[in-house]
Amino acid sequence: MKKEKSKEKKVFLNEKKLEVLVAIFLGITTLLVAWAGWIGSLHGGIQAINFTKSNNLAAEGNAEYNVAAQIYLSDLFAWNTIFNLQLDKETAIEKGNEEEAKVIEIKIQKIMNDNCSPKLIEAISEKANSPFENEDFVNSYFKRAKELLDESQKILEEGKQDNLRGDSYKLVTVIYSLVLFLLGIVGIFKDFQNRKVLFIFSICILFFGIIYMLTIPMPTGFKITNFFNFN
Repeated sequence: MKKEKSKEKKVFLNEKKLEVLVAIFLGITTLLVAWAGWIGSLHGGIQAINFTKSNNLAAEGNAEYNVAAQIYLSDLFAWNTIFNLQLDKETAIEKGNEEEAKVIEIKIQKIMNDNCSPKLIEAISEKANSPFENEDFVNSYFKRAKELLDESQKILEEGKQDNLRGDSYKLVTVIYSLVLFLLGIVGIFKDFQNRKVLFIFSICILFFGIIYMLTIPMPTGFKITNFFNFN
């Protein structure tokens, strides 16, 4: 009798314990399914926000680029006109025709005041080479547009990452749903060893799902306390 009692004590998992553990892990897995679904929906919301921001920035950047292109072409045309007038002015000075040189200078100043952007006026010098030969100067017209388009692309990539993470959380939900199914059918098997094997297999899948979920980054700026701030 003593030997039989000692053998019973050595049994780590009996039928009653198994039923309790199944119930506990069913509850835990249900909570994890809800958690994964919630975080996945947050990723989806952030993805939509980022895509909207990206589209708005892209539209603003394209508009800025069109305006910059118009200013660039206007300045380029004005510079070519000024350059030709400067040549005429130098020719008039060489011929000793001071009056004609003064008239040409007035034309140059009027074109600079009426047709040149502040950027070009700052860059212009009578004896300087064409500012449009400077690549940095040309790029400066489109600097703001490039910044907006780069920011748009950056946010678009963030949106794609959020979309990927949201899909990953959907996969996690599927894994947890599989665990719920397996735990739910544990009691169907009459043989205790089969139930125990199925239970252990379910728990292995559950821990795999948890580990996989922990490798997925949380939504940008996520803080659980933010959802309890009602001010």
